[in-house]
Amino acid sequence: MAPVPPGIRLLVSFDRDQWYRAFTFILTFLLYTSFHLSRKPISIVKSELHKNCTSFNELATIATSNIQQPSLPSLHTDRDCSWKPFDKNNYKQLLGAMDYSFLCAYAVGMYLSGIIGERLPIRLYLTVGMLTSGLFTCLFGLGYMYNIHSLGFYIFVQVANGLVQTTGWPSVVTCIGNWFGKGRRGLIMGLWNSHTSVGNILGSLIAGYWVSSNWGMSFIVPGLLIAAMGVVCFLFLIEHPNDLKTIYAKYSSPGKSVPTKSWNGKNGHTEVYLQYNDNKSQGFLCHKDSVQNRKSYDLELLLPRDNVCVPVQPIVVVKSESEPSAISFMGALRIPGVIEFSLCLLFAKLVSYTFLFWLPLYITKAAHLDAKRAGDLSTLFDVGGIVGGILAGVISDKLGMRATTCAVMLLLAAPTLYGFSMISEFGLGPTIGMLLVCGGLVNGPYALITTAVSADLGTHKCLKGNARALSTVTAIIDGTGSVGAALGPLLAGLLSAGGWNQVFYMLMAADFLALLLLLRLMAKELASSKSRPISAVELKEH
Repeated sequence: MAPVPPGIRLLVSFDRDQWYRAFTFILTFLLYTSFHLSRKPISIVKSELHKNCTSFNELATIATSNIQQPSLPSLHTDRDCSWKPFDKNNYKQLLGAMDYSFLCAYAVGMYLSGIIGERLPIRLYLTVGMLTSGLFTCLFGLGYMYNIHSLGFYIFVQVANGLVQTTGWPSVVTCIGNWFGKGRRGLIMGLWNSHTSVGNILGSLIAGYWVSSNWGMSFIVPGLLIAAMGVVCFLFLIEHPNDLKTIYAKYSSPGKSVPTKSWNGKNGHTEVYLQYNDNKSQGFLCHKDSVQNRKSYDLELLLPRDNVCVPVQPIVVVKSESEPSAISFMGALRIPGVIEFSLCLLFAKLVSYTFLFWLPLYITKAAHLDAKRAGDLSTLFDVGGIVGGILAGVISDKLGMRATTCAVMLLLAAPTLYGFSMISEFGLGPTIGMLLVCGGLVNGPYALITTAVSADLGTHKCLKGNARALSTVTAIIDGTGSVGAALGPLLAGLLSAGGWNQVFYMLMAADFLALLLLLRLMAKELASSKSRPISAVELKEH
């Protein structure tokens, strides 16, 4: 008999629970990647909506002065160079208004989304959100196809898209929090949160491919992708590990009646559970006997398929007192640390989203690059963000200090932003290096707060095991951060009229304010002689 290949041995070494964890990790990663992929095109297309018309006008003058040369072809003859209504001198304010309309709707909707998400099946809630988001993203691109020049149309699409995209973050964080425990949460969620940067990179590349030839496709293709992922979500997403019990109870033994209703629960919560005695082991249970012994149902799921016998302990079926109720908005605010981290994220996300929406346009103006090259170069900021998010998670796990880790990165980010504003004028090489460093320092605290910190607070020990607060806490923290995300691009649009230096001063001030809001939590962590991550402290309790 030939030996089993080492790769197969590695695959079979993982149990079923580990496979489902890996599957949920990858699936939720891809789902939220598609959300950010659909948000990025607007930043790439901005430089196409209002172009530098000098070269265009020169070509037009040459064409009209030469009688024998035909006029320049154009799909939209009434647009001249820029796309109306963004051809006016106040185009920066109009573009900023579009960003603001999306982000303001996103911020308002986020507070409601977490509360709604706790009361509806997450899989269906997320699926509807992704399908409608794909619809509105495609509608923006159809404005090019159908030659629409109404500012109201584009703002309406942005507002509607901002509202439906709030279904994403609370849903995926709740799912990933249900499947993964609190050990090494910073590392796991730091890796998982790289979907933000991966989505931004893919969105930039996809939008950049069509931006100069047909910018409508820069929206339609991402819109179709997020809608397709919504269908995948509907078919495959498992909200909670307990949901698998119903599946296996139904299909493990055909022809046998199983009280599956007793295992049904909403978002993973069951009405009954099994309590194992810790004292003595009574007898053995074999796979062939487990069909007849329904009291050992939970053990049957863990048994191998052959007739291997394992020792079992007496089991008592206990009726739960009541299903945990969803936490109120004010109850979530009373969790220690929620207010501080929420306000800190407001300013951290202000900086991150200003880069998200305005960096390609800034590179176009400062480095004198075309829209495609500027979009491609802006992806380096997100590459740095991936590394920064992972490092923030690893360091906070190692030191046991979430707030201190964020504070140090914010302290370093402010002077780095100033350096970027200066060095970006000295060539492509220094600009690439500073983009990577800025991306890591800016997105590191943002990634840590929205993932590991949110999950820690959503499962805080003061909740006494009520994990249903996770969606509401996540929505409060990210919703508050989204207020900053709405203000940042709007302020950038207003301040950039007086020069890009004013925008960078605003970003540095926001970083310092975010740092100040963490000083109390940082002092508390440093003063504690037993400073450990929340995950390590509470691991024994759960």
